Amino acid sequence: MIEANAVYVLVLRELIKFFRAKSRLITTLARPLIWLFLIGGGMSRLVSPGIGVDYMQFIFPGILGMTILFSSIFSAISIIWDKEFGLMKGILVAPVSRFSIVIGKALSGTIVSALQAVIILLLFPFLGIKLSLMSFLYVIVICLLLSFAISTLGIVIATFYESFESFSVIMNFIVMPMFFLSGAMYPVNKLPVILKVISQINPLTYGVDALKHAMLKGSDLIDFSVATDIAVLVFCSVVFTVTAGIIFERKK
Repeated sequence: MIEANAVYVLVLRELIKFFRAKSRLITTLARPLIWLFLIGGGMSRLVSPGIGVDYMQFIFPGILGMTILFSSIFSAISIIWDKEFGLMKGILVAPVSRFSIVIGKALSGTIVSALQAVIILLLFPFLGIKLSLMSFLYVIVICLLLSFAISTLGIVIATFYESFESFSVIMNFIVMPMFFLSGAMYPVNKLPVILKVISQINPLTYGVDALKHAMLKGSDLIDFSVATDIAVLVFCSVVFTVTAGIIFERKK
């Protein structure tokens, strides 16, 4: 019960922070909309990804992945804020498992990220994408799973930084490469061999590919099977959660 309460408090705290910061929601939603309609709309005049699929339809799963990636990483960055203001010390001395702290932080990031992804997902009819109720629910489940995996990865990354100034390093050398090498903007199977290998160790690649299964049915632009995508996301979630928990344990 104590562990569950700790998780609940951490999740509630992050949700209150999120809903109080209206500007954060607006800016987070503005980024994927700009990429979808400005970049996607412009590139659709030049790029034809496959038969029966235009470029905006092709990148829509990737835009959902982008929404989750940036939101999940930003949620994990709150750990750096907690370090700077001394709150993390108070959290770490609490008589609860460090894994409860990781789970609480990850679940809050998951809820916030998935919520924003679902808002963007509601645009699918305007792009000519057809989703059945089951496919829509499948997309939501994948968004939740991907959000949790990226949130736990963000927590692992955030544990190595002590100041918010390092955020630009995270953005430039971790987040953006993850996005561009996820198959969001172009198919992984058409990348050069070296980039293809890097893409295959990127957890976001499998989340985006899982979303493509629901939105681009039968397309040759899908790189992996659904089973592979889900298995990798679950595996990454477990590995990142355990790793973050071990790191926090060493901070006693």
